[in-house]
Amino acid sequence: MSAPPQSPPTRRVAYSGRRNLVVEAADSVAPPPGHVRIDVAYTGICGTDLHIYHGDMDGRVHPPGVLGHEMSGLVAELGAGVEGWRPGDAVTVMPLRWCGECPACRAGHSHICHRLVFLGIDAPGSMQSSWTVPAETLVRLPYDLRLDHAALVEPVAVAVHDVRRAALQPGERALVVGGGPIGLLLAVVARRSGAAVLLAEPDPFRRSVAEGLGLTALDPRAEGFPATVDRWTGGEGAAVAFEVSGAEAGVATAVGALATRGRLVQVAIHPAPRHMDLHRFFWRELTLVGARLYDRDDFTAAVGLLGEGAIPARALISRTEPLERAGEAFAALESGAGVMKVLIDCRAAGEAR
Repeated sequence: MSAPPQSPPTRRVAYSGRRNLVVEAADSVAPPPGHVRIDVAYTGICGTDLHIYHGDMDGRVHPPGVLGHEMSGLVAELGAGVEGWRPGDAVTVMPLRWCGECPACRAGHSHICHRLVFLGIDAPGSMQSSWTVPAETLVRLPYDLRLDHAALVEPVAVAVHDVRRAALQPGERALVVGGGPIGLLLAVVARRSGAAVLLAEPDPFRRSVAEGLGLTALDPRAEGFPATVDRWTGGEGAAVAFEVSGAEAGVATAVGALATRGRLVQVAIHPAPRHMDLHRFFWRELTLVGARLYDRDDFTAAVGLLGEGAIPARALISRTEPLERAGEAFAALESGAGVMKVLIDCRAAGEAR
């Protein structure tokens, strides 16, 4: 009798403590009922991953935690009871699991569940060659969408959710403060919705990337920046400001640019309390809107935008490194020297997709 087929060995990037990543081998086991094993193609590194790398999230990520949640791959194996999928299907994963019972879930806001489990933070993530996830987290990809470009679905979903939270209307003027990957995606999605968009970003490289996409990008530290915003809005101020910088100066820039009854959409995660001009909120009747994560509709819309070619994925992916060089990839992103989005190629040696 022949031996049963064995699953391929898995390589993974494990967080083993502050600023320490280990690329290690691990056994790949068959998926349990209701789960799917994915051959991961690409995983993007995001700001949250950098926070983990710096040890800022040790209360949630315990070594050896596997990072990563911006990904693409192919279905490899189905657990018992899984229907609607087959090996070879191109997929990404919406990396959220909610309880279904807390006040947020009962109100229909399961993406901000009080007991939310975020894959790649609270549970093993996609920075590995083989990843097993609940089948309900899978999101189908178009057959002709490049898998490296598809690794941007998750951050595009963030941008889609933020624009929807802003209730942005065609013809409105929107200021995006912060020109990293999320800020640029926000600007692109906001422009596609019909808004006029201005990007505020101090880094010259990021501004050059934005300008290459046809966006107007200015240095908010420049002496004439407030006057420029005033002229751009005809003296009214911006209807919406997206704060994506995560810096106190960015908050001040966003609030100061808003029109009467303007909306501040808080996108960035601020690690510490920030000073905010509440008198201006009172005086202009401003609204503060929180924007966290995404729901299934946002993910579906993001897949559609990438599939249509509406997202400049090629311009945003600055660098791709093999899984064995994950440490170098993190260092490149951390340096901020001429990079936007950095991807980890998680494919096994010799695989072509």
